[in-house]
Order: sequence, then structure tokens, then C-alpha cells
Amino acid sequence: MNGPKLACPNFLPNVVHLRSFALDHGFHGIDWTLRLEDMPRNRQEEERFIHAISKLAPLEVRFHLFFPDNEVGDSDVEKSLSAANVFSAALALISKLAGRFATLHVGLGRESMEDVSWERTISGLSDLRVKARAAGIRLCLENLAWGWTARPELYEKLIRKTNCWGTLDIGHAQVCPSVRSQVYDVQDFALPHPERILSAHIYHKETATGHIPPSNDSDLEDRLLLLQRLPLCDWWVLELREENSLLQTLDCVKAFLYSHAASAAS
Repeated sequence: MNGPKLACPNFLPNVVHLRSFALDHGFHGIDWTLRLEDMPRNRQEEERFIHAISKLAPLEVRFHLFFPDNEVGDSDVEKSLSAANVFSAALALISKLAGRFATLHVGLGRESMEDVSWERTISGLSDLRVKARAAGIRLCLENLAWGWTARPELYEKLIRKTNCWGTLDIGHAQVCPSVRSQVYDVQDFALPHPERILSAHIYHKETATGHIPPSNDSDLEDRLLLLQRLPLCDWWVLELREENSLLQTLDCVKAFLYSHAASAAS
């Protein structure tokens, strides 16, 4: 890996403005969050969406599936099937966009995993991974700040048993109970399977008010050094949706990359 590709979220509603912003600030791509309300309901809406995404060229576009309370492992069979259909439709859309990467979650938007089946989650994610692979898409599981994927030992099992890839959210990892209690470290989310982590979400930490940017590059240094040790993690998403916070994080990441490039060269 020669160096990470820096990506920003689709935080501007106008794709032309988003493209200009990304290119002006040296981003390599867009991490597009696809929400339920964004899913096309007919062919015309699908064609409009595909046309809009095409305007982002030459930026690379990867996809982030944000579907709260849609669990392929839901204990309710009908809800489980409905969720599987939602994710399958999203993968079909991404395939039409020539997308090659998609990130999803387990436990998103839930306060409890009580009504989610571990076995059905393994089976459902495995089925989605097979569909994604057939479409040329690498399916990545993101760690959250709470739930199964907030526990490194369970996150590792989910990736290993489903053969999914991984997206490491360093802000979620920073605040999850497993790390805050010092039972685990942030690196424990990645080092059991360093070759499976393809992308990262970068900001300082998540709080009740949202994603918080770093004050300086030292806030991120240890975690960015970890990302550099992961052989395939070349997509770094600066996951802030407010321009000043995003640019503040960009400055910190660039300072880190410049500093460590200079150290490596000396």
C-alpha cells in the first residue's frame, strides 16, 4: 500500500458541489451513505440516481449502507427476510453503479440485541457476502460503539465466520465499553485479521452530539499508525458531515501523513 486514499462523505446535497469540494481539497473519493429513503422506487428514480453518481467522476465512490433496525439476523422471520431484501436491493443498485465496496452494520439503531439471533446473523451475512462477491463487490462489516461489533472478540468471530471484510471505525472503537474499560485496545478490532480490513472511518470519537473532530494530529496518531500497519486498508473516510470539522480533520490527517512520510525518508 503506497498510501491511503482520503475520502469524504456525501455531506453536500448537490453532487456537482460535492465533486468540486472534494477535488479542491485533495480528496480521492466519496464515501456515499445510502439510506432507505434514498433507495430508488422505480426505474426512473434509479436512472436519475445513477446519473447523479456518474457526475462524481473521476472520484472513486464507495458505499455505506445506513439501514437502522434492518437486521438479517432478526429473530422475527418476516423482519429478517425483509432486511435481506433491502440489502440485496442495495447491492444490486451498487452493482449497476459499478461499485466495488459496500459497508454495512449489525445492530445499527438498536438499544438491545435481545431480538437478534446470532446464528441467523451469521447465515444472513454469509448469504449477502456471497451475493456481493457474485456482483464483484467486497462486503465490509463496520464496528459500532455498542453491541456485538463493539466487542473485539465478537467482531472477529463475525468476520471470520461470514468471510466478510472489515471497516474499522476508529471513533467507535475509541469509546466502546470494551476499550474504555481497558479490557481491550483499539488494535484488538483489527489485528486478529489485519488482512481483512479494507477501509477506515476517521474522526476523534463519537459522543451523544455526534462525531467529534481531533484537536490536533496527536489525537489520532496511535490509531492512524495502526491503520498503516493494515496491508489493505487504503480507504480512509474522514467521517464528518460539517465542513469546518471535516477540514479540521483533513488538516490533522495530512499533518500525520506528512510527518511520518518525512520520518520514513530520513
